[in-house]
Amino acid sequence: MTTSGSPLAEPSPDGRRRRGALAILAAIFFLWGFVTVLNDVLVPHLKAVFELNYTQSLLVQFVFFSSYFLLALPAARLIEWVGYRRAIATGLAATGCGALLFLPAATHLSYPLFLGALFVLACGITTLQVAANPYVTVIGPRETASSRLNLVQAFNSLGTAVAPAFGSLLILAQSASGTALGEGALSQAQRLADAQTVRLPYAGIALVLFALALVIALWPLPQPAPQNQPRSHSGDSLWRHRRLLLGIGAIFLYVGAENCVGSFLINYLSLPSVGAMSHAEAAFYVSLFWGGAMFGRFLGAALMRRLQPALLLAAAAVGAALLIMVSINVRGYFALWTIVLVGLMNSIMFPTIFSLAISDLGHLTQRGSGLLIMAIVGGALLPMAQALLADRHGLRGALLVPVLCYLYILYFGGYCYEKSTETAPLS
Repeated sequence: MTTSGSPLAEPSPDGRRRRGALAILAAIFFLWGFVTVLNDVLVPHLKAVFELNYTQSLLVQFVFFSSYFLLALPAARLIEWVGYRRAIATGLAATGCGALLFLPAATHLSYPLFLGALFVLACGITTLQVAANPYVTVIGPRETASSRLNLVQAFNSLGTAVAPAFGSLLILAQSASGTALGEGALSQAQRLADAQTVRLPYAGIALVLFALALVIALWPLPQPAPQNQPRSHSGDSLWRHRRLLLGIGAIFLYVGAENCVGSFLINYLSLPSVGAMSHAEAAFYVSLFWGGAMFGRFLGAALMRRLQPALLLAAAAVGAALLIMVSINVRGYFALWTIVLVGLMNSIMFPTIFSLAISDLGHLTQRGSGLLIMAIVGGALLPMAQALLADRHGLRGALLVPVLCYLYILYFGGYCYEKSTETAPLS
């Protein structure tokens, strides 16, 4: 079964309003991708500043992604109470507050304060995720939901591609630990100076977030049309929707796999057997990793107008697993480029899993979205498991964790493709 028509090609007044809303949402997707992937710079930076092991440094991702589990369902309720527009504005403001908290954390050289700031910031991003992802899928034709979400998520990937370069320039390149090969001991004065390199970037991020929150609060976002939210045919229980339940597992494992690769990428590329480079130099390749995800989402949005999203998802999962297996079994720049190309394979996974999982939920879409966003807690748990393996057996062997995750995503894609061919009309 194929779909046709661009997700933005709607000449009617309602279509123009939807295009305007999608343009604003693209800016929001960019910002939360940017802020989220700055964690990939913070992990090695704070590891050096506070002299942490891999497991301790991964508390950054654990605290950040735990908020999705704790706040997703309350965020879904918030949307029901105040609507999409106010919920998105609230999420932006909360994210800005979390960014501001980086200033006292850096001033007092406190790792617990950094973790607290990250949790507040992540609470705001959780609200944005719960509100914005389903909103994109329900304000247009159902047939182009996957394509539309992939297109807007491409701007999220643009943020993730820019963030490592930004972090390298304003954080790593300004610190003693970020420009050195290896991780030597730092004096107290150097640790304080390195910690304070985060103050200016995060203060700027906070100002942009507050400004965008004000714009959203005043902008009349179009409401989803009733015909785009048919009532569910499986009763009022979310637990009767097998595709949603499988999708929850796929989101859990995908976000976990993405963070298992991204969180360790700077450290992995710095290994003598891979790139033998400084953290600041490795951050360039992290930008390429996320740039591949951006390119892949634009490409995926176009391909999904002609090909089954589930089929593309399965193919991407196979590609990601194979690339990681090659990388951990070779050395030098071949190992470097194969791990960087995993970003291209990741590109379509989150939006495609999300849109497939909430298909046919109807009036249960918001609550189903909340459960899917809760599953992002995989980004907290799986990297911690990988960190424990890395501390004991090294980074190469620990990368088997995301490989197993991609095999489940292959299963989910195959399941959805099989179901779509069963229900497709005969031609």
